[in-house]
Amino acid sequence: MYDVFKFLHVVGVVVLVGNVTITAFWKAFSDMTRDPKIVAHAQRGVTVSDFIFTLTGIALIIIGGYGAALVKDMPLFNSFWLLAGQILFVISGLMWFGILIPLQIRQAHTARSFAQGGEIPAQYWRDAKTWLIWGITATVPLVAAVFVMIYKI
Repeated sequence: MYDVFKFLHVVGVVVLVGNVTITAFWKAFSDMTRDPKIVAHAQRGVTVSDFIFTLTGIALIIIGGYGAALVKDMPLFNSFWLLAGQILFVISGLMWFGILIPLQIRQAHTARSFAQGGEIPAQYWRDAKTWLIWGITATVPLVAAVFVMIYKI
């Protein structure tokens, strides 16, 4: 059972980290076109993929990680690497839920207004820049957590 939980955990990490990096890349390149239809389409894709893949990744990480720890009777808070991994995961999550998701929702609503063409409002561009900066910032703890968990520092 440990191997099943560990597999779910690793798949969750791949899905989560893969999704947050590729959606930022895709959105940034779409935004660079400054074409309202492309930007709106990309924003919709980012919103949908984040809902599907980010939530799936989070669920698999939690189920797999805690499941594996419980099956192996690992102390969740006594070893530095397990504690650090959890803290880094929570730090990233706080940035996503507190800053990035509200920004993304606002961008999605704004994008609907220019999806058929028309000018992209300045607020959208400010939000897009803030979203990208915070998205990169929120990804750093996830990558650090992967490092800590692999090397069991």
